[in-house]
Amino acid sequence: MTQLRFISVLSLMLLAGATNAAAQDRLGGHFGFAFPLVAHGDGTTTTISDDFVIAVPMGITVKRSEKFAFDLELAPVIQNDPRHIDLTVHPGLAWGIGGGYSIGSRIAFDIGSATWGFTPLFNKGLVEMGKSATFFGELDVPIRFKEDSAGKGYTSVGLAVVFGVGF
Repeated sequence: MTQLRFISVLSLMLLAGATNAAAQDRLGGHFGFAFPLVAHGDGTTTTISDDFVIAVPMGITVKRSEKFAFDLELAPVIQNDPRHIDLTVHPGLAWGIGGGYSIGSRIAFDIGSATWGFTPLFNKGLVEMGKSATFFGELDVPIRFKEDSAGKGYTSVGLAVVFGVGF
């Protein structure tokens, strides 16, 4: 009797697994470099020439269809002056709109600071690199809700350019 239960449970698990596999999700990812060009917040505008900052976004993507994807991005952010490194946890959604273009938005959680927000994005696949990789360019508009060391809150809006490889 115990063997019959074991075989029944095992059969149900195998059938359930086969049903879930039919979803046809595809796993992908990306790696790149982001350059904040300009940001305005708390009455101050900062450009890339004022303070060089570079981020190294890397993400894991679940493509639900040819037009829709969920992406979990982690982006170490290296600031030149004063020199320090933060981490942005950046989950988001993207929709393909045709012609190699996509639009999307990410939620942003800046670890190591009292900052959070969101990032609308516009992405374009630029060069196919074989069958499974594409060099891309992206424009991001990071909108962050920040708090300074005195506890005063303010909003920062910026423009960044990203170049990378999606696969």
